[in-house]
Amino acid sequence: MINLSQMMTESRNPASALIDTLPTLEMLATINAEDKKVAAAVEATLPQVARVVDRVVEAFANGGRLVYCGAGTSGRLGILDASECPPTYGTPREQVIGLIAGGNTAILQAVENAEDSPDMGRDDLLNLGFNARDVLVGIAASGRTPYVLGAMAYARSVGATVAAISCNQNSEMSRAADIAIEPLVGPEIVTGSSRMKAGTAQKLILNMITTGAMIQSGKVYSNLMVDVEATNAKLVQRQVNIVVEATECSPGEADYALNECNRHCKTAIVMVLGGLSAQEASALLSQNKGFIRKALQGIQA
Repeated sequence: MINLSQMMTESRNPASALIDTLPTLEMLATINAEDKKVAAAVEATLPQVARVVDRVVEAFANGGRLVYCGAGTSGRLGILDASECPPTYGTPREQVIGLIAGGNTAILQAVENAEDSPDMGRDDLLNLGFNARDVLVGIAASGRTPYVLGAMAYARSVGATVAAISCNQNSEMSRAADIAIEPLVGPEIVTGSSRMKAGTAQKLILNMITTGAMIQSGKVYSNLMVDVEATNAKLVQRQVNIVVEATECSPGEADYALNECNRHCKTAIVMVLGGLSAQEASALLSQNKGFIRKALQGIQA
């Protein structure tokens, strides 16, 4: 028997005890009132999230990876966050990875008992060649998922940074982590349905981890995603808009610069602002590890 009675995420919420009797609008208002508590719970974890971001930035600089590990909703949220990094920030697909108990099949449907195997969590990391340069972030609302705990134990054994995101205080995962992130969102509207408030909190935190790490790695200039890949017509136009916003040049000038540098936004921006050729701008960016502001300071100096 698993004792769930002490878990906040499994307790009943008095605010929704009569939710099945309410008209639709009042029912939704009750859900919305509970959702408003999530941002405050996440805010309380910002110091811990910042520590994770800094570790991830360090890992990226040293050729390491960010690996998310979870089961069910938590695993799917990690996969979602990881899958958005290449098109948004031009990262290699192997730099941010999402693992889910049960493998790819579990993305779309439940794989019974997969989350109960700590060995499966360890094996999934072994298959990735997970090592001390990497960062593992275990995700589970309950904070007790064996699959995640197995992965965390292996990651610790190889000397990697291990973080945990859970929605119960002092959970087993928190105790096993170097950095414990605990957004305490309280009981769910529907008892135990942790895809709701707990899932929203996890999504907000994952957003911050990757976005923060990408900003600190030079993949954002001002608030523009300057490493976006042009994989469809919308993103081709977005690249033009980004160069125009960053440089105040005309759309035609932006498109010309992008074509000259194989549609690499950062290079196009440095070309326009520095009056440089594509080759000169690319070399300057390389010298400054891809940071546009540092590259431009080099020109001014």
